[in-house]
Amino acid sequence: MALSDHGNRSEQRAHSGYRLTARRNCRLDQDLDKSRVYIDITRRHHAAAPGNPLARRSKAISPGPLEGTAAPGIGESQMRAIRLSVYGSPVDGLAMADVPEPKAPGANEVLVAIEYSPINPNDLLVARGAYPLRPELPSVIGNEGVGRVLTVGPGVTNVAVGDRVVPRRSSWVWRERMVVPAGGLFALPVGADPKQLAMLTINPPTASLLLSDYVDLNRGDVVVQNAANSGVGRWVIAFAKRRGLRTVNIVRRAELVPDLQAAGGDVVVVDGPEVIQEIKKAVGSDRIRLALDGVSGPATGVLASLLAPDGTLVAYSAMSGSPMVLNPLAVIFTSITVKGFFMGHAQWERKIPPAIEEAARLVAGGVKVPIAAVYRLSEIKKAVEHTLRGGKVLLDVAGG
Repeated sequence: MALSDHGNRSEQRAHSGYRLTARRNCRLDQDLDKSRVYIDITRRHHAAAPGNPLARRSKAISPGPLEGTAAPGIGESQMRAIRLSVYGSPVDGLAMADVPEPKAPGANEVLVAIEYSPINPNDLLVARGAYPLRPELPSVIGNEGVGRVLTVGPGVTNVAVGDRVVPRRSSWVWRERMVVPAGGLFALPVGADPKQLAMLTINPPTASLLLSDYVDLNRGDVVVQNAANSGVGRWVIAFAKRRGLRTVNIVRRAELVPDLQAAGGDVVVVDGPEVIQEIKKAVGSDRIRLALDGVSGPATGVLASLLAPDGTLVAYSAMSGSPMVLNPLAVIFTSITVKGFFMGHAQWERKIPPAIEEAARLVAGGVKVPIAAVYRLSEIKKAVEHTLRGGKVLLDVAGG
């Protein structure tokens, strides 16, 4: 292989004790994404005597570790969420629960209705208690997702009601509605697939930063990666193609080769005993100065053996669950550098939003990550089991 919603009208919808009134002022046949939606959120009267002080009262869920943990009071409105009750097995510890609705957003806050959220490996690490963020239990979790702005608090100018947005990473989004800070939010492209937008917050910025912040790459340079069919791996291909870089992609199954080639992978090879020789033959005299490791174990050593002198290997995940296996001679004689990437480090904070915005434009342009299945919140245990077997799984948070 060579590198070489129509018209001027109001809609009312009752949901979890709220009535959402949407007044739309737009041309007939203009779809929801192209309309400006004004939503008033009001409480339905409870079946209580007139003057009941509990009428129109709502409890707040703040984006902290104890959110949704208090027992509901008389007259409180409830919504659905996925809550972690005990660390250990994600299948055992995660379950759907009713939690109190959030109150209206305050200054510089917005109320967002979550639509979709993926189950990521880091969500499973949170559930196991092995992630750096360890909320006090019980707690809603969920590291990324997408939703629509229902209402905005005083002072919010960067987003408007009706905009699709992605809350910042680790906001604990596995719930129907939430109040989040408006800072850093931006309106996502109109018409883009919300399922793809739900996966913007973690994998795309990871891929972007892996390609830009470790080695000074130029157009035409070669990057090698394993786990090429993963979410990060596919975004590495997308960003590399946009930047004029060439990719060598290692996968575990032959049926993935045509798909990744169609996605823009320049060389796609199946892992095996001859993979190093196969890649060297495909690359020829080109030097590989950056290798991206999402697998660990012996797969790390394969990447190290492909690096040119003074090349850099960056580990961002360890899907195999095994320690790195490296030939010490590759480290000694070729003087390679081994580094790690974790998005939670402060050095990346200001660089993440631009990468998410770039990825959103690519999604609007057609970049897609395959989705294996979409599950309702009530199917959380099945969804986790599917994730553990492999494949990208999403939660339909807004679905029935």
